[in-house]
This record gives sequence, C-alpha cells and structure tokens, in this order.
Amino acid sequence: MALFLPTVAVDKVTDITPELIRAMHARALILDVDNTLAIHGSPTPFEGTVEWTRHMRENGISIIIMSNNSKKRVEPFAAKYDLPFLSLSLKPIPLGYFRAIRKMGVKRSEAVVVGDQVFTDVIGSNLSFMKSILLVPTGKEKSFSFKIRRGLEKPIRYIIKATGRGKKYFS
Repeated sequence: MALFLPTVAVDKVTDITPELIRAMHARALILDVDNTLAIHGSPTPFEGTVEWTRHMRENGISIIIMSNNSKKRVEPFAAKYDLPFLSLSLKPIPLGYFRAIRKMGVKRSEAVVVGDQVFTDVIGSNLSFMKSILLVPTGKEKSFSFKIRRGLEKPIRYIIKATGRGKKYFS
C-alpha cells in the first residue's frame, strides 16, 4: 500500500507553502500541469498559481514542470510561469523524475513531486524515492481511462483522509 500513498495531501497547489517544503526537508518542486496548475487541457492557469510559483522561487524553492503531455501543450504553459519543463516524461517511470532533479541540480531527497494522480505522480515519486504531495483534482476529465483511474483512486484517497496524511507537517 505504501507505493500508493503520498507523503502529504492538500487540496490545491497554492496550499503548499515554503514552510511546508522546508518541513519536508526539501528545496525543489516537480509540478504536474493538468489539474495541478490548470484544468485538464486548458491553456489558462488556475488563479493565483503564477504568483504562487514566483513566491516559492523567491523563498529559495526550485521548480520544474514535468508532464506526460506533448511539448506543444507544456512549453507555452511553462512559458507563462517562466519555468523550465520536461514533456513526454512517461510518468510513473522514474527516468523523467531523475531527469528533472538533474536539471534542477538537487538530490532525490531534496525534491517533492506535486500532482493530482495517484497512478502517475504518487507512484512515480515513490518509485523514484522522492517525497510527494497529492492534490484534489479540480476538473472532471472526460475520457474512459480517467474515469477508471479516478474510481481506483477512491479507496486510496479515503485512506489518506482517514489517516490524516500530512497533518504532521502543519503542526
């Protein structure tokens, strides 16, 4: 079961603070795009997320965007945030995560993966021996495969909520 559990769970990316990242003994974030920084497929960032990334960087947190999406989707989106990016990262395979930390110049122990999916973001971070923050998905994906994955995530999210996963970092 540990493979499916994040280090921390919060509602949205802007709930993550520099203090939380420091409490996790980290200094870098690997951010997903869809349902993390914008509604799935949308070119418009969630309100406040551009400012949030600026605030995090001003507080010494390195950030990279990493997505399974194509360069055509990710590059213009990353430009809005003035952030480096990796596209077609093949999450949850660890290779993309290792490329991200190498590009940021940090160790695995110093990186936190942030995303909304258990079966890509959380499993990938655990396979890569990195910490993770799981978000509540904001939009509703329409594809059949997403509906199946979200259904399979329900019991895992229930366990996260029942165990209060992440509260230790906020006290």
